[in-house]
Amino acid sequence: MSRVGKKPIPAPSGVTVTVKGQEVSVKGPKGAANFRAHDDVEVAFGNGELTVKPRHETPRARALWGTTRAVIANQIKGVTQGFEKNLEMTGVGYRAAMQGKNLQMQLGYSHEIIYTPPEGVTIAVPKPTEIKISGTDAQTVGQAAAEIRSYRPPEPYKGKGVRYAGEYIRRKEGKKK
Repeated sequence: MSRVGKKPIPAPSGVTVTVKGQEVSVKGPKGAANFRAHDDVEVAFGNGELTVKPRHETPRARALWGTTRAVIANQIKGVTQGFEKNLEMTGVGYRAAMQGKNLQMQLGYSHEIIYTPPEGVTIAVPKPTEIKISGTDAQTVGQAAAEIRSYRPPEPYKGKGVRYAGEYIRRKEGKKK
């Protein structure tokens, strides 16, 4: 039994939720989101709450039950509060700047790296060594942060690279004489 799937999803004030068959549409102050639920799961909306139930007692239906509920809850959170990831750059000469909508980074390579954010994701650079990624979809915000981090992941000897804010880098000892 899914413990996550059993919990109903409350729709906060200012959010409109419409369910047509397997299509779930969520509109809020920060934007709108659509989701198509799998046929093994049933989505219902009533009394200001969304409920998700499996149609069959198969392992696949039970697995999709909790996943569907989590995705819809994330969409409701996204259109009300939004999602944000923060990245930090550590290293001599590592810096970032905005070039229109694109992110321009200098990460110790012979060339600059220019990253174009996906649709629905906004990037801000409050300091040259900090990057803030925000949007309404948790998956695209996380994917954009992972792509930017992959250009120069933190290395264990000096800790240089692009890391998530608050990420712990396990350090290694260098070679000895």
